[in-house]
Amino acid sequence: SDVNPPVHAWATLFLYQVERDLGRGDIRFLERSFQGLMLNFNWWVNRKDPQGKNVFAGGFLGLDNIGVFDRSAPLPTGGSLEQADGTAWMAFYCQNMLDMAVLLADHDPAYEEIAFKFLENFIWITYAMDKVGERQDDMWDEEDGFYYDVLRLPGGEALRLKVRSMVGLLPLCASTVFEEESVTRHPKLMDLIALFRKRHPEVLAHVAPTVEGFIGYAGRRLLSPLTRTKLERVLGYLLDENEFLSPYGIRALSRHHREHPFVFHVAGQEHRVEYLPGDSDSGMFGGNSNWRGPIWMPVNALVVRALLQYYAYYGDDFTVECPTGSGRQMNLYQVAEEISGRLANI
Repeated sequence: SDVNPPVHAWATLFLYQVERDLGRGDIRFLERSFQGLMLNFNWWVNRKDPQGKNVFAGGFLGLDNIGVFDRSAPLPTGGSLEQADGTAWMAFYCQNMLDMAVLLADHDPAYEEIAFKFLENFIWITYAMDKVGERQDDMWDEEDGFYYDVLRLPGGEALRLKVRSMVGLLPLCASTVFEEESVTRHPKLMDLIALFRKRHPEVLAHVAPTVEGFIGYAGRRLLSPLTRTKLERVLGYLLDENEFLSPYGIRALSRHHREHPFVFHVAGQEHRVEYLPGDSDSGMFGGNSNWRGPIWMPVNALVVRALLQYYAYYGDDFTVECPTGSGRQMNLYQVAEEISGRLANI
């Protein structure tokens, strides 16, 4: 049936780290959970990427009334929907599993090869989201500087559904920083990474977080679908008060769609996505608009978490306008504080 976002790995890791910081980290709990999570991860790979293209769908994924179509029903166009949020959730899942495998490798070196498998999965998923030089029908839209769902039609054609929503911000949230010594102290893992870089330089050059390479502030490594240039462009939307940034946090749907609804016609029917910050104007999706404008706390927490991850990697030298167009520069820690303060205004 439809599935919810795969947040179990993040929850497990978060719980373990909180307990560890209190001096009672339970490595056996982490390992038992990891074994179950591997089964769940493989289910996602086998069931929600049926064509083996490293792009995913999963029904509503908690974003059930934000899309053009009812994700729980067959598409009126036929074909399939490649979801930017579903694919980003899987990229994030890979990062969480890699993080846990590296922790487990401190106790059992056999986990080094398992850690590499999740790193490899992450790289191929990220590459699939924007394969430069191919058919220009992937999730990343270079002209707009944003991620969109891709509708694959039965005849083989494909088009991006250009709705600026939290769906396209989820790739931003799929970001995790690794401390230098947490990776370099595992020689087998380092050897496997070096071999992959040798075999697939064009892939790694594309998914690397910066043009300079992989190593950031204090030797840290970042895994993210967004290169520095992409990050700057997506943050331009995120921090624009006419788009996502509201006095109370990050909107689920860009305010741009208030005056510019997205409209799609098929089989004599009109499908619309428009900004509805209060009650919905239809009975669809339960008759509320909780994803078409208002602030949604769980994904706002993920946005704040992501900004802190990027700050840990880029440091104080990476600054952006906040709000966009204000001329006021902030580092990403300050941006995270700004959004957190706005959320507290609720």
